[in-house]
Amino acid sequence: MVNNKIQWFPGHMHKARKEIEEVVPKIDVIIEVLDARIPFSSENPLIRTLRGDKPVIKVLNKRDLADPAMTDIWMTHLEQEQGVSAMAITTQQQSEVNRIMERCRALAPHREAMGKNIRSMIMGIPNVGKSTIINSLAGRVIAKTGNQPAVTRQQQRINLQNGVVLSDTPGILWPKVENPHSGFRLAATGAVKDTAMDYDEVAFYTVEYLASAYPERLQERYQLDDLPETEIELMEAIGAKRGCLRAGGRVDIHKASEILLHDLRAGALGGITLEAPDMIETELVQVEEETARREAEKAANKEARRKRYLKNKR
Repeated sequence: MVNNKIQWFPGHMHKARKEIEEVVPKIDVIIEVLDARIPFSSENPLIRTLRGDKPVIKVLNKRDLADPAMTDIWMTHLEQEQGVSAMAITTQQQSEVNRIMERCRALAPHREAMGKNIRSMIMGIPNVGKSTIINSLAGRVIAKTGNQPAVTRQQQRINLQNGVVLSDTPGILWPKVENPHSGFRLAATGAVKDTAMDYDEVAFYTVEYLASAYPERLQERYQLDDLPETEIELMEAIGAKRGCLRAGGRVDIHKASEILLHDLRAGALGGITLEAPDMIETELVQVEEETARREAEKAANKEARRKRYLKNKR
């Protein structure tokens, strides 16, 4: 099942990358907003290449929707990278949002010592709550918010009037999600539009993981005594419990998929994290192996074409 890839890089995002490359040398701290449920999949690998030696604050937003124990594991993991500081917040608590500015000051004390504003840049893929954080920090509506990806379209500088100037950037999703697992997780949490991938396939992938990692949550939410062995049977059981029936009593899988993904995104299943550091390590090895296999196949096909050409030329 895990063979889908998202390729979703609108023109305005390509432009945003160019703008970021120009601005990064002029800033002191980078703030990257992540979804606490998918810290790796919502992380943008472009930032690692664009940041240079700038300190980075990884803000795991929506911690209230994530598994607290897994959030702690992820913060420890992220801070293993040089110059990275991690913190978990929910925008439901203003005091937690304010900690971002405290962390900025701690990472750029030289600017305050000189009486100058700390220049920060906030980044994040679509729908991680970046705009809500900006509005909370500014104390007024600066950025549009919405539950659909890619609301912010142009870069803007915001003086927070507290010694920090914030550069906002359009939500960037990288050119190609090489890890297919990440593609499904991004779709499950709503980081990409529901039309970007097959909706039912996303639900199948998600429910299979939940049955493995959080079986009791599924049983409690959908009043299931036992969990079926396959993801299709499980989705049918959820659909039957929720009355998603077509003529003849058949389960409407699409409606059942909508219910599951809505419940996940709304936190109705409790705090859930869809990935762990050790899972990611295994997946990245698989991605490397698959990439190498495709490259070898491509080279072999090219050589075969060359030989056919030379043979026909004789």
